Amino acid sequence: MHRGLAVLRRGAVQALFSLALCLPALAQQQPVPTPPPAAAPKDDGQWTMPAKNYASTRYSELDQVNTDNVKNLKVAFTFSTGVNKGQESSPLVVGSTMYVLTPYPNILYALDLSQPGAPLKWQYNPKPDSAAQGVACCDVVNRGPTFANGKIYFTTLDAHAVAVNADTGEEVWKTKLGDINMGETMTMAPLVVKDKVIVGISGGEFGVRGWIQALDANSGQSVWKAYHTGPDQDVKIGPGFKPFYDTDKGKDLGVSTWPPEAWQQGGGTVWGWISYDPDLNLIFYGTGNPGPWNPNQRPGDNKWTAGIFARDPDTGEARWFYQTAPHDLHDWDNINEMILLDIEWEGQPRKVLVHPGRTGFVYVIDRTTGEVLSAKPFHALTAVTGVDLKTGRIQYNSDKEPINNRVVRDICPTAPGSKDWNPSAFSHKTGILYIPHMNMCMDWESVEPNYIAGTPYVGAEVRMFPGPGGHMGEFSAWDIREGKELWTINERFPLWSGAMATAGDLVFYGTMDGWFKAVHARTGEVLWQFKTGSGIIGQPTTYRGPDGKQYVAILSGVGGWAGAIVSNDLDPRDGTAAKGFVNAMRDLKDVTTKGGTLYVFALP
Repeated sequence: MHRGLAVLRRGAVQALFSLALCLPALAQQQPVPTPPPAAAPKDDGQWTMPAKNYASTRYSELDQVNTDNVKNLKVAFTFSTGVNKGQESSPLVVGSTMYVLTPYPNILYALDLSQPGAPLKWQYNPKPDSAAQGVACCDVVNRGPTFANGKIYFTTLDAHAVAVNADTGEEVWKTKLGDINMGETMTMAPLVVKDKVIVGISGGEFGVRGWIQALDANSGQSVWKAYHTGPDQDVKIGPGFKPFYDTDKGKDLGVSTWPPEAWQQGGGTVWGWISYDPDLNLIFYGTGNPGPWNPNQRPGDNKWTAGIFARDPDTGEARWFYQTAPHDLHDWDNINEMILLDIEWEGQPRKVLVHPGRTGFVYVIDRTTGEVLSAKPFHALTAVTGVDLKTGRIQYNSDKEPINNRVVRDICPTAPGSKDWNPSAFSHKTGILYIPHMNMCMDWESVEPNYIAGTPYVGAEVRMFPGPGGHMGEFSAWDIREGKELWTINERFPLWSGAMATAGDLVFYGTMDGWFKAVHARTGEVLWQFKTGSGIIGQPTTYRGPDGKQYVAILSGVGGWAGAIVSNDLDPRDGTAAKGFVNAMRDLKDVTTKGGTLYVFALP
């Protein structure tokens, strides 16, 4: 524990195999939460979007690989992406073709799964502007493509959205949506809803004014655009906006909760995940941190940053908003995944979204209204003491609030939060949420930045370090209804990869030192692991191949914010590098090197 750290403890902190054995009994007492069928249709053996389905469960019904035989998994084939930067993307499979998207320069590959060794069918290079690398916040990553309507859609680092013919690799359209000279980039995976491609802008560390936008899926033309700061008209807040909490009610809060004109460089970018409920016809997504990081320069709640929006995907009109971090103190973007579930809650059926947040709480929120039903900590916390369910407001610890030109020590969680972008998985077979996350704390000193377009606008000097116990990563099984941890696997480095659950009672994830692991979904026992050529920060997927066999795929290639010390070859002596992450990651260079390789596994 760092300097006598006092922390808010979780319900359980280590592997509790005996408790896991009680799960069947718990399941008999109450119905297991399930994703709404319209958002999670029956599995067809493909994997066509990063989150697997609109409910964002990242769960496959394939069970050919299971707890009994997973120990026999072998490499079926590999493929070099030719790019040695952080590989955060997810391999997609549509029919007999696999699609792999690289970090900058965002090359899209199509591999023929019907042939031995999955040879290359075609590749498409959008040739993004190389200057975009200079304004990328945290490595030049991309979180994946998505398939719909015979096209592959993805974003590029120089702020374009692209549609490519999935059969031929021919460009259908490419639309410029941002200006790298203003610090605007794009890294997120699009979501296609009906005939619209929904994307958002990155650049919260450069004073970018965040937005989300819908494009016509056939032409790439803008259909609607909503900002996350400024007047209601710009935010697409109108008569249909019905937030649950009073602090989100009022006219033009995107202006009045900021110092004069500060909202114009106020952040609230969109670079994470979007979920969609077809029954409610609502999309759900989170907004990024306000800018700059230094909160002393922006008194007020700083609407509509660091929160969750529900919007009509046809018009973009906002329906409700909940702010997880009003007047964000520590760079707690709220872009993490929203898992849509139907659940019995205190005897009543509720439509909820489950959100493991950067603040360190797993939120259970009524997705029809925005009411927070539960917010329980899954991380050691010193900077907050809880969430008031009556007001919805997080309770900050005043001892950990930043003060200009003074180092405030032992703040938990860190700037990337208890958990960053890397998505969780939910199995409706076990009823458990699987969360890959961090166990880290930081020292923080606020300084006064000046806004210059296209340059960093942060105003904080940070140094991160391991949390209680000395390890920096945890893979946790979480009981959503009870709000408590069932078991946890500790990892040396922060977990920066996504998770995937399967009907074979398995959960897959990767580590930054290169291990790809399969664990028992009920007990957390590690049943199989394979050492890849570089660290893993990608998203596992699985599919049924043309030969009828189940395959499991992952991209290996360390990087991202946490792995920038390797991918950007940073000096380990500078603990403030990578916005303070290098202070905790000095040893990563000793255990892994740069890479960019697809690994696909199958049973013999």
